[in-house]
Amino acid sequence: MTIQRSYHPLFPLKYGCNPHQQPAALLSTRQSPLPFEVLNGRPGYINLLDALNAWQLVWELDQSLNLAAAASFKHVSPAGSAVGTPLSEVLEEVYDCQGKDLSELAVAYLRARGADPLSSFGDFIALSRKVDLSTAKIIRNQVSDGLIAPAFEPEALEILKAKKGGSYVVLQADPEYTAPDEEFREIYGVVFQQQRNNLLLNAENLLGELVTENKSLPTNAQRDLVLAAITLKYTQSNSVGYALDGQMIGIGAGQQSRIDCTKLAGRKADLWFLRQHPKVRSLPFADGVKAVDRTNARVAYIEGEMTPPEKQAWLQLFHQPPPLLDSEQKQEWLTQLQGVALASDAFFPFRDNLDQASRHGVKYVVQPGGSNRDEQVITAANEYGMTMAFSKIRLFHH
Repeated sequence: MTIQRSYHPLFPLKYGCNPHQQPAALLSTRQSPLPFEVLNGRPGYINLLDALNAWQLVWELDQSLNLAAAASFKHVSPAGSAVGTPLSEVLEEVYDCQGKDLSELAVAYLRARGADPLSSFGDFIALSRKVDLSTAKIIRNQVSDGLIAPAFEPEALEILKAKKGGSYVVLQADPEYTAPDEEFREIYGVVFQQQRNNLLLNAENLLGELVTENKSLPTNAQRDLVLAAITLKYTQSNSVGYALDGQMIGIGAGQQSRIDCTKLAGRKADLWFLRQHPKVRSLPFADGVKAVDRTNARVAYIEGEMTPPEKQAWLQLFHQPPPLLDSEQKQEWLTQLQGVALASDAFFPFRDNLDQASRHGVKYVVQPGGSNRDEQVITAANEYGMTMAFSKIRLFHH
């Protein structure tokens, strides 16, 4: 059998993944229109990879959970993703949005961006619903490369077009677009073909088989497990993700060892929670310190691993030296992190993943199952009182 495909050049790109990779262009199959329209700016190669992955993620979240969804993408993996669940007063303070009139979509983006703000610096944003003025005002103040969404209020669009001196990339997704069932990919002169991963994830197909003694799975935990699984569907594998209250709080992406994914995501979850510590929230910043510098300073304060030159520069951000946040205080605070949902894009080969997850407040788990050591993993989950589901759905993404 011979398969013939033709490509229709649409517009040139400045370059490919790197500046020396020229020429570069965007093409489409002649039978398929683009799933988006460029409303502003000149998107780059990596921008478009981020946009296409991020749009699929938020569209699927909205379809599955019926909530406004947002994603913050960097280098073809999400730094954060979330749905529009209400913010606590503490998170309003941590996300610098007290007193603002926030739509559900704006809250979803604040949560997605706030999960890992260092990684989200210069992100590509995806939003599942029409961008309103509330959301555009939040994005206006963030360092970001571009955005994809299905529609825009006129005032919101004008705000976004004005970012980056008028060069901010704005893409309008076509929510009616139907992707081809088959995907083709060319690498080093070799063509790969596969069926697109078009399985819509939801509570029914992810959480139907509870394998632990604890069968308790509240509605909010189901939402967080679905959120985490869908997020990993569009994250470079191996990947493990932690979710809480409608947002990802830690994503471990692209690690060769699954236990490294679990540890990396756990460290990010701890850092997210420590940003809510009273000492972090009350750091005595000097007047005029920019938001991005405050964010970086808070992370440095929590991690406490500064070289002498870094510490000297860090101290200049405050009108007086901050009090120490020691390891004992951190650990005491972290004991309050509870009810976390964890998803893995493939089975856990050893129980050490759950041993590590137990240190970060994990109570609910979804994974495909199918390891030779499933019984050992189930035993570990039972020891920690976790509720674990086997989905039998692997979610590798490359």
